[in-house]
Formats: sequence, structure tokens, C-alpha cells
Amino acid sequence: MIIRKKFRFEGAHIVRNCTSIRCRENIHGHSYEVEVFIKSDKLDDGFMVMDFVLLQPVAEFIHSFDHSYSLWEKETSEIKDAIYLINKRVAEIPVSPSAEGYALLFFFVIDKIIATTRFLNGEGNITLQAVRVHETQSGYAEASAEDRSLVSFSLGDIHFSEGIKREWKDRNWWTKIGGA
Repeated sequence: MIIRKKFRFEGAHIVRNCTSIRCRENIHGHSYEVEVFIKSDKLDDGFMVMDFVLLQPVAEFIHSFDHSYSLWEKETSEIKDAIYLINKRVAEIPVSPSAEGYALLFFFVIDKIIATTRFLNGEGNITLQAVRVHETQSGYAEASAEDRSLVSFSLGDIHFSEGIKREWKDRNWWTKIGGA
């Protein structure tokens, strides 16, 4: 059985090296929707795949991008300096912040979160099926386990500014999954 949990965030970025001049040369933002699909081979003692309360670290992760600037690590040092100078909430990431980049990044991290979640209510084999990132109302990108070969980064390549970390309800969730 598969369940879906939807999250939202408002975020800004530049998508370098894309075809559209507007996207590659200008800071712009989107109202994102992120759908997380989770699969299990059985239902737990509450007759659920899993209780959504166990996804609190997933919510914490996705909300880290809310009203934040997503900074691609390959930006020039001048751009990086300017972004950090004018923004308190910056997520520096190892992928271009396109919908596809977010989908891969989010799948990678959420998969780690689920792998470190303690299931104590008779849950079955819980796996992350897919992550779908809607950048607009008419378009989305989706990443799944078969896309793992497209990932060539680690948790250590993802950096959150203090402005983001200070708002985490659980300041330890990131280190619990192996982040620095």
C-alpha cells in the first residue's frame, strides 16, 4: 500500500545553465508543493502504513526551504557572498535548484530520514516510493529509487544557514540522519 503526504514551501533561486534567460539570469521564486509517497508491505497496529507524526523530520527538512534562498554550490564566490549578505535563510545545495534537482535532493534526504526512523507500532517494510516536486501548478519532477544513480553527493554537501537551523524544532534531527 502507498500513502502520500503533501508539504508546501515558498522559495527563491536561480537555475543556471537552463534554456530560459529569465530563469538562468534572475532570482525568482515559486510556491512549491512536495508530495512524499511511502510504501509498506503491511499495515501497522493502527491499520495504517505509518503514522504521519513520524514524518516530523521530513517536515523539518522541507520547511528549511520555506522563505529561503536555495543556493547552488557551483555559484561564483561573488554571488555566494552577496546571497549570504542579504539573506538569513540560505540552503546551499549540491544540485541546481530546478524541480528535478529538488526532487533528487529531497528523495535522497527523505530516504535517509525514513531509514533512521524508529518504527514501534508493528509497521511493515517501510520504503520511500517517490518524491514529487511541483514548481508550478502545471509542472513537476519526480524522483524514485531508480534515480539514485543520478545522485553524486552526500549529506555533508548540504548546508543550512544558522537562520534556518535556529528555527528547527528539533536542532538534532539533521545530525541524527548523518548530516553535519
